[in-house]
Amino acid sequence: MAVSLQFNFKALRSLPQDFHLSPRNRSFKFGLGLVKCSAASPTSKRSYSITLLPGDGIGPEVTTVAKNVLDFTGSLEGIKFNFREMLLGGAALDETGVPLPDETLSVAKQSDAILLGAIGGYKWDKNEKRLKPETGLLQLREGLKVYANLRPAIVFPQLMDASTLKREIVDGVDLVVVRELTGGIYFGKPRGFSTDENGEESGFNTEIYTTHQIDCITRFAFEIAQKRRGKLCSVDKANVLEASMLWRRRVLAIAEEYPDVELSHMYVDNASMQLVRYPKQFDTIVTNNIFGDILSDEAAMITGSIGMLPSASLADLGPGIFEPIHGSAPDIAGQDKANPFATVLSAAMLLKYGLGEEKAAERIDYAVLDTLNRGFRTADIYSAGTKLVGCKQIGEEIMGLFGSAVGAVT
Repeated sequence: MAVSLQFNFKALRSLPQDFHLSPRNRSFKFGLGLVKCSAASPTSKRSYSITLLPGDGIGPEVTTVAKNVLDFTGSLEGIKFNFREMLLGGAALDETGVPLPDETLSVAKQSDAILLGAIGGYKWDKNEKRLKPETGLLQLREGLKVYANLRPAIVFPQLMDASTLKREIVDGVDLVVVRELTGGIYFGKPRGFSTDENGEESGFNTEIYTTHQIDCITRFAFEIAQKRRGKLCSVDKANVLEASMLWRRRVLAIAEEYPDVELSHMYVDNASMQLVRYPKQFDTIVTNNIFGDILSDEAAMITGSIGMLPSASLADLGPGIFEPIHGSAPDIAGQDKANPFATVLSAAMLLKYGLGEEKAAERIDYAVLDTLNRGFRTADIYSAGTKLVGCKQIGEEIMGLFGSAVGAVT
């Protein structure tokens, strides 16, 4: 699967804050191509089946906005979406007693892509592991055989001051973390608890990787790096862990197939430090399940708000899962305070990497950027001089910028 996950914001950094893609700004170079600010004629009608998993907390709110944006995009591009909403996580627990009902998995497998909101919440924190909302997501990933999680970490020029790091550190940050999803300590066995003869209790997990798992994710990451800036950093702990020693050996072996990609290695402790010291040194990062879980969250916070960042979990065959990286935020659920940008951008990734509808995806990407340029903000990214609005209005503003404001990319 050849994919490109690079966003070039140099053009936007040189534009005034109130610039938007209006008809008077007929076109300009924006890294990915020439943007024409006129609506394109819809192409021949295509039809896709999308499983919606709103989940818990703010999940239903942000998913509704993203669904509306997808529907509107489809109406402009001649695409028909057939949505089917199913239960996952805490909502599924309350309704069915399990975090992933069989029907949900069955419907998801038969769909073209899955759009997920958020799962979890305080209500279910004390549940045993098999009855936690997060277990449902792990089971969904396993059931769909997704193996690669992609998390872009991009500092939007309009939100540069939202980062806790200095402007000169974060300006131009554009990286992606490629996380292996099927192996490692989250799935390794044996795992569990034991008690010795003295009553001392132990908890144990197993970190295990096969050459097949490592080779698959490594080739995938190299192909992404080829389409970006040609740099790949493999993160491991090969000075201590045998699983990481095998990881490094396999990455070095696979690297011979990609001589045009510059490969480097970092231990995970150093990588976590370098991400906040000088994040611009990174282009594509590939790492295992647990390291990727941690590093992708750290990279996300460099951007200033996890409410802006999408993700994709992809399989060799079958549908992918597209979701924002933020949590369910139960403290603001139902108050129209949620930031839907990440879910809308996840919908754009769904179009591009799940369905191959690149032009439709770019409509959404540019409408999001235009909405930010016009100063519309939810509370988590609000600053003086911008306009504080709610979740629903963000969706309305994005859709209002289609047509004459945001055109097709040719």
